[in-house]
Amino acid sequence: MVDKTAIARQFIEAIPHSGALGMTLTEMGEGVAVITMPYDTRLVGDPETGVIHGGAVSALMDTCCGAAVMSHPAAPAGTATIDLRIDYMRAATPGQAITTRATCYHVTRSVAFVRAVATDDDSDRPVASATGAFTVEGR
Repeated sequence: MVDKTAIARQFIEAIPHSGALGMTLTEMGEGVAVITMPYDTRLVGDPETGVIHGGAVSALMDTCCGAAVMSHPAAPAGTATIDLRIDYMRAATPGQAITTRATCYHVTRSVAFVRAVATDDDSDRPVASATGAFTVEGR
């Protein structure tokens, strides 16, 4: 039997963009993924406040959602983003890591649906939330 979680982990860790942003896959299960991105001054979008650029948060959320799909028992190992809507709720606190938790909650023959939330150390207050649709290939 194929270990989909191991395949998904290897794929995510091999993406150069994820490595450049310092992403670390910290949890993965059946349809669930958690990825953390450390604070890095190279990713700051506003030098006056030190807030991380929204594009880095977007990349983190997209990667985490894809990992959640790849680890789902009803989906194949490969996937691509069809649609991803991100609602930014507040600026991430400068100096704090950002963690995204994504859950693949429904899989059809061709599309997987995912929800995600990004938080920093003030984890009771989300930085952003996302909903997305991802390809399901070879089913």
